[in-house]
Formats: sequence, structure tokens, C-alpha cells
Amino acid sequence: MALSEWEILDGLAEILNEETQVPLESVGLETRFVEDLGVDAAVLEVIARHIEQKFRVPLPDGASFTLVGDAVAHIQATQG
Repeated sequence: MALSEWEILDGLAEILNEETQVPLESVGLETRFVEDLGVDAAVLEVIARHIEQKFRVPLPDGASFTLVGDAVAHIQATQG
């Protein structure tokens, strides 16, 4: 069963909180990884691996999402 947009957003917020200690409520669809959360390339790579594991979706090598909503949309489009 496919996860809803809000279930995916909650899961991403948990991952971001674990890796960067940002408050869960700071993560929304329009939140920018770099500008709003201060996530650098190395942390983005770790987050990408967590996304692949948690949601069981492949991310293309070098996948780059600007907004959290971009990642949510990709996960929705690729989940089984």
C-alpha cells in the first residue's frame, strides 16, 4: 500500500531530525534542504541512503532535491 504525502513527510522529518536535530515541525513541503535546514552535501548523501532504506525506493546517483516536497513527490512516484 502506497504511503500518503503526509506519511512520507513525517518520515522525512524523522530522518532529518535524526541527522540534523532540526525540530520535526520545521520540516514542510516547501522547506529547502540547504537554505532552510543548512544541510550540506555530505549530510544529503546520508539522508538519501536513509530515504532509500526507509521508503524502499531507489534514488538515482547524484539525485538532488531542493525542496522536501521534491523528495516527497519522488518517493510517491516510485513507491510500489
